[in-house]
Amino acid sequence: MTDGLIALQQRLQHQFSNVSLLARALTHRSFSADHYERLEFLGDSVLGLAISDLLYARLGTLPEGDLSRVRANLVRQETLHQLALKLGLPDVLKLGEGEMRSGGPKRASILADALEAIIGAVYLDAGFAKAQALVQRLFEAVEINPQMQAIGKDAKTELQEWLQGRKMKLPIYTVVGTIGAAHKQSFDVECEVPELRLSERGIGGSRRAGEQAAAAAMLQTIKAKVKS
Repeated sequence: MTDGLIALQQRLQHQFSNVSLLARALTHRSFSADHYERLEFLGDSVLGLAISDLLYARLGTLPEGDLSRVRANLVRQETLHQLALKLGLPDVLKLGEGEMRSGGPKRASILADALEAIIGAVYLDAGFAKAQALVQRLFEAVEINPQMQAIGKDAKTELQEWLQGRKMKLPIYTVVGTIGAAHKQSFDVECEVPELRLSERGIGGSRRAGEQAAAAAMLQTIKAKVKS
């Protein structure tokens, strides 16, 4: 185990039983085929549940739509990027040479995805309670209050609120494919709303960005249909 991984575990306040999970969570696809994307997928859901539980306890009087908006602000790329910087993730990420030269260690999307992958790794290593405790520690210094709902909505949040307001199920996001070389990859994501029998695609430099682009395309389609 490297000194970097030992120090990171101390900052996380979690000692891995299977340290290979942590190593994978820090490995970008440009470096190895054994990369963090599956862990990121898992960590995204774990993070969402942990934050939802936190908000339910702290902001119990807030209605569902406003809780969703506050959560979106907490789990957005900018917030996760800042948390990843505090953990020192740029110093321990494993990236291919091309990604390193193009500023990958400091790229917000990569750092946010790696943090989600770490949360997923802790979940697999020790279960939800430990992963939830990690999320709570990470967000201790992040201000959480009802006023966060005033911050502008992103496309995914706006689409979710539109559907929830009409008692419809949440959209389904699927990575349809990837485009380009590993160090400069784009994600082609489909957003599907089964109840409306609609699907739209979006492309972004990360899975998260692709989902936002697909959600924006879906909103545009829905608004056009409402007007017609």
